[in-house]
Amino acid sequence: MIDLIVSQGRVADREPRMIEGAARTAQALEHRYGIKGRYIGKAEPPANDDWSVSLPQARETLVGLRQAVTASVEGGNLTVMIANTCSASLASLPIVAREHPDAVVLYIDAHGDFNTPETTDTGYLGGMVLSAACGLWDSGHGAGLRPEQVILIGARDIDEAERKLLQTSGVRVVPPREATAENILNAVNGSRVWVHIDWDVLDPGSVPADYKVPDGMFPEQIREIFKSIPSEQLLGVELAEFNAPADDKSAAEAVSIILDMVAPAFEAAQAR
Repeated sequence: MIDLIVSQGRVADREPRMIEGAARTAQALEHRYGIKGRYIGKAEPPANDDWSVSLPQARETLVGLRQAVTASVEGGNLTVMIANTCSASLASLPIVAREHPDAVVLYIDAHGDFNTPETTDTGYLGGMVLSAACGLWDSGHGAGLRPEQVILIGARDIDEAERKLLQTSGVRVVPPREATAENILNAVNGSRVWVHIDWDVLDPGSVPADYKVPDGMFPEQIREIFKSIPSEQLLGVELAEFNAPADDKSAAEAVSIILDMVAPAFEAAQAR
């Protein structure tokens, strides 16, 4: 069984099409797999604001997401969260840490998301998600994730202070060229797995994201990673940061690429 959870409230969005991107992805998954999503949150306009403003604004949405993820994880189904931004993972990762303390989190992202309020240059909440889940600062939405549980895959745009935090904390970092299915499966080493993907991890051109970072991964790499993870080990998947194009044709093409990448996980879950 698959539990589909969809974030539709602003969670530090800085672009106007992120909520639309989450909705389009979820609707395509509903249609392909005959599932029904649980849509959470009320849309608000994007803003280039500081985390100290966007975090309290997102509280209602984050609480709703946390409740939905908790129910899904406790129920033993494959949890799938489609989010407008990575900031939504403030609601999910602490639940994974609490319910599955030995699970590995594959955090597939062009960025480290490991800044803190003391190190961030931009004030963007999405750049501090993983560090909050690991307890480096208090988001108010829980922590408990051990840094050594995390494998940061495809990251290449990392601030210097952030890099030092990653190194001292013990987060494993796998650059794009080394992100093969074999390497990732070896790193997982038989553990249960939670997969987070920010689409800016891809080389620009296939799935529009909030940020464009060159020299990234390719869709076939993502698909091969999903193919390599045994279905009984996969706990959940969260997909974030699809900045949906305004024209339907381009948006549909991008969604088709997303669905192709994640298909191995969905097909395996339905075959259980």
